[in-house]
Amino acid sequence: MTALVGANGAGKSTLLDVLAGVRRPTAGRVHGLDGLTVAYVPQRSAVPDDLPLTVGDTVAMGRWRERGPWRRLRAADRALIASSAGRLGLTGLLGTPLSAVSGGQRQRALVAQGLAARADVLLVDEPTAGVDAGTQAAVLEALAAEAIRGAVVVHATHEPAAVESADRLLALAAGRVDAAVSPVVGR
Repeated sequence: MTALVGANGAGKSTLLDVLAGVRRPTAGRVHGLDGLTVAYVPQRSAVPDDLPLTVGDTVAMGRWRERGPWRRLRAADRALIASSAGRLGLTGLLGTPLSAVSGGQRQRALVAQGLAARADVLLVDEPTAGVDAGTQAAVLEALAAEAIRGAVVVHATHEPAAVESADRLLALAAGRVDAAVSPVVGR
């Protein structure tokens, strides 16, 4: 698990966007992701409140890469969705509209969506920003479990607890690796 750190504007979100393939690099290219599946949990959800999605629908979207958005979920998919939601304390909220839950619960639903994807690489942009201690602990525990499963987990953060939970630290400054602060080595 790698924590991506740096001041606001250092390029953390941009780097995650490039790695996820939602933004083109301005120079160079991304190496090493060919053939790997990638799940991305952005910092802000673009889901409007008037979209009739439940927490369960949101988590189930994590299966779309494998199943497609219109194919029926298999029993194994439903079990994975339930497990992902359970790891983040969302089991009792699966039928609740996404617009009716708190910001922390919404963030947990989005992280659970990333978990449900069962991707080789999980990119998460500030998953613990502005959430309570319980949510922070649940999210960090779930990310650690993904790393133990064998996924490469990269999360941008400003939170000391999130930095402490990482195996590696990558510091950015002005869009570049800040080797003076943290070379890419195990901690």
